[in-house]
Amino acid sequence: MGVRLRWALPVAALLAVAGVGAAFAATMSSSSGGTVKAAHNATFGRLLVTSAGMTLYHYTPDRNGAVKCNAGCAPFWPPLVVKTGVKPTAGAGISTSKLSTVKRPDGRTQVTYAGFPLYRYSGDKKPGDVKGQGFQKIWFAVTSKGTLAKAGTGGGTGGATSSTPTMTDPYGGGGY
Repeated sequence: MGVRLRWALPVAALLAVAGVGAAFAATMSSSSGGTVKAAHNATFGRLLVTSAGMTLYHYTPDRNGAVKCNAGCAPFWPPLVVKTGVKPTAGAGISTSKLSTVKRPDGRTQVTYAGFPLYRYSGDKKPGDVKGQGFQKIWFAVTSKGTLAKAGTGGGTGGATSSTPTMTDPYGGGGY
């Protein structure tokens, strides 16, 4: 009986975590309000956000359909993805013609806007946060016009210091 209990608890915990992950993934590609919509930001104007209101960013080394933010980068900058074969939907303030997808090196389908692959930032904790804006001068929020927001206030606009988040330590413990 003890052996069964020892196996049952980890399996139950794993199933619970998988269920939460599936629910989160479903909300990220939810069509209620669109996969991507626009939200007003006092500093940068109308920015792209997820259906949950989280700011979307572009990684400037991503060029010509080549996605460069992968293994070490993606945990800090999760790509906005949809299931294979699913088209992203435009919410309020978004041009449907600028919304598309690109295949990532890991096989997943990433949402793009005006050709920019879109990412969230793990340091943004609530809707409206733009803490990734200007990060290491290569990450920028995307506007509803399909341009990159101009560098301004927000986390990571300076160099890597002990208080600036980095790719290897998003909580500011060291350099990139």
